[in-house]
Amino acid sequence: MTERFIVTGTDTGVGKTVFAAGLAGVVDRFYWKPVQSGLHEETDSEVVARLSGLPAGRILPEVYRLKMPLSPHRSAEIDGVAIEAAKLSLPALPGPLIVEGAGGLMVPLNRQTRFIDIFRQWRLPVVLCARTALGTINHTLLSVEALRARSIPLLGIAFIGDEMADTQKTIAEMGKVRILGRLPRLDPLTPKGLSVAMRAAFNVADFMEAPH
Repeated sequence: MTERFIVTGTDTGVGKTVFAAGLAGVVDRFYWKPVQSGLHEETDSEVVARLSGLPAGRILPEVYRLKMPLSPHRSAEIDGVAIEAAKLSLPALPGPLIVEGAGGLMVPLNRQTRFIDIFRQWRLPVVLCARTALGTINHTLLSVEALRARSIPLLGIAFIGDEMADTQKTIAEMGKVRILGRLPRLDPLTPKGLSVAMRAAFNVADFMEAPH
């Protein structure tokens, strides 16, 4: 059984926080966003608290909370903070955990370390969230290649957006990767609607298995 895994994206703004909120609620896990860039609007942890249905104690506090909605390395520099990789160790918890990254795999945390370097240290399986829009084949296949080059286990791809059957099939075939499902854009976006959509689009058991 996969007790812990990472939710990351091929890019910023793909919808991974909404996906993580829905998944955390459906599989009933702890949620942790270790680095938050941007505090002027609703943070990712606040989005998850609002949409997931998890009790407050299941949403762990961030290690770094940075004011500007920029890449973490730059936001930290503006705040006069140095992000230390050693402080991003996985928490000891009484239950399973979903960890959400920031942006894509190559997002820098400081001038030496990227998120993918931390993922490599953690050795947790990754769920890769990808758009269905134009450009996603390139972004997704590059991300899959980067994970495999570092022997980071990949649980599969979670698409977000309108159905693009050929695009999804192409990524699955060329990337030799499992497609976990596709979460459509929801309007309005509500906790109940998200929960229903997640259960309709994904098989919960797929998130309990070891990576293929």
